[in-house]
Amino acid sequence: MVLEPVCCPRCDEIEVIKHGKTAQGKQRYRCQQLECTLSAFICDYSYAAYSLQVQQQIGEMAINGSGIRDTARVLGISPTTVINTLKKSLQLPAINMAVLERLQPTQTIVRLCMAEDSDLEAEVDEMWSFVQSKSQQRWLWWAIDHNSGEVLAYVLSDRKDKAFIELKALLEPFGIMQFYSDGWGAYERHIDPVFHTVGKRNTQKIERKHLTLRTRIKRLARKTICFSKSVVMHDVVIGLFINRVAFGLTIP
Repeated sequence: MVLEPVCCPRCDEIEVIKHGKTAQGKQRYRCQQLECTLSAFICDYSYAAYSLQVQQQIGEMAINGSGIRDTARVLGISPTTVINTLKKSLQLPAINMAVLERLQPTQTIVRLCMAEDSDLEAEVDEMWSFVQSKSQQRWLWWAIDHNSGEVLAYVLSDRKDKAFIELKALLEPFGIMQFYSDGWGAYERHIDPVFHTVGKRNTQKIERKHLTLRTRIKRLARKTICFSKSVVMHDVVIGLFINRVAFGLTIP
């Protein structure tokens, strides 16, 4: 007789115990790892979309150019299920905590107080897109480390000063001493000229990231019949891409 261990689909640990049965008589399990966020699971779901693997596939397909109906056809599930699964990711982090944690607390305070410390430089820019029609514009405001190219923070909003003010507030913990941007007025109005350099010469890395986004997410392509029909789904797909690819987070 061969005993096959049951692994937790989220953390892949085998410290799993039985946790009763479902109404259909299927065995339920619970992971014993304290840091695991999965409360209970079963090994054989009647509907494929309930499994964690399929939910992760939905996110992966969304950030790799697949539309809602494309994903539903490939995975054999309902388009409504795809939408509801993606909407579970509404509360996505807007700041790269991995980069922030590498900064020493004292180092951050020094950077905020010393103008001559210009080690941390950031490129900031906004990228145009639309929802439903080109009259309903949507903008991605974000910032990257000028030296490493790592994404620091992002905001999805309209093209008004309040959007950049929100982004600037997210960037404050990084203690950025030099900003590089284009000549859009919001930057000139809200960044001290001492810490601000205008010109495309120093924003090539972030412009290249715009191209990556438009290549990977078809709803962002300029000449296409594919576009977002709701602001919520538009923001969720872009947020998932940034969190998984740029922040390196695993979000189901």
